[in-house]
Amino acid sequence: MSGNAVIIPARWGSTRFPGKPLYQIAGKPLLRYVWERCQRARKIDSTIIATDDMRIAESAFAWGAEVALTSPKHQSGTDRIAEVAKRAKDFSLIINVQGDEPLVDPRLIDRLVETLQKNRELGIVTAAHPFENPRDALSPHQVKVVIDHVGNALYFSRAPIPSTKSSGPSFFLRHQGIYGFRRTMLLQFVKWKPTPLERAESLEQLRALENGVRVHVLVTKHGSPGVDTPKDAEAVAAWLRASSTLPAERRLQKSRARR
Repeated sequence: MSGNAVIIPARWGSTRFPGKPLYQIAGKPLLRYVWERCQRARKIDSTIIATDDMRIAESAFAWGAEVALTSPKHQSGTDRIAEVAKRAKDFSLIINVQGDEPLVDPRLIDRLVETLQKNRELGIVTAAHPFENPRDALSPHQVKVVIDHVGNALYFSRAPIPSTKSSGPSFFLRHQGIYGFRRTMLLQFVKWKPTPLERAESLEQLRALENGVRVHVLVTKHGSPGVDTPKDAEAVAAWLRASSTLPAERRLQKSRARR
């Protein structure tokens, strides 16, 4: 067991954006952009789309993706990828890339793999980056993380942390919803029941911290915003049409500002 896999959880029934994985952006389904980006990662042996919806599965099959059909009862994407990982015993490292991250950086995926390979004691690794605009840290829809001096997560929150009264903009880190797991840790994680802080914040990564698991955070200069609404999808389409060399997050913000 030594391979590395990206597993992309994808579901149809998003409350704010039903059918999001197959939403057409510049003539291509949103999910296909995610899959194509993951395919470019050099340290990944297999990219698998995990879904319980045949519309998503059939579309992904049509463009050549590997698809794993999963139970419709899962409460989270982590539960969904764990079902696939439990069957896929050839993979020791699992990267969870959300199905609404069409601008995910393949180099970040490789960095997650490298970090787990170099640090055998780590079970989970994720990523964060400074907010382009510190005021965005006030939004409960933007997840924040604070880290210790060696890059391990101290806490994740929807509230602005640390306190805005005592720290400058450079302290605000936006958590990016990408995770690298050792397969054994992933399978253990989904066995634990939701924890009090996890329920309070509606953030399942707190389950790891509350169970004493170290979560390492890779801090990057820029992130890749996800697609939560059709307007976000329009911004991605504008970015794809643009020839600017600005980082992805700044280009998306400029596209939104023009609207």
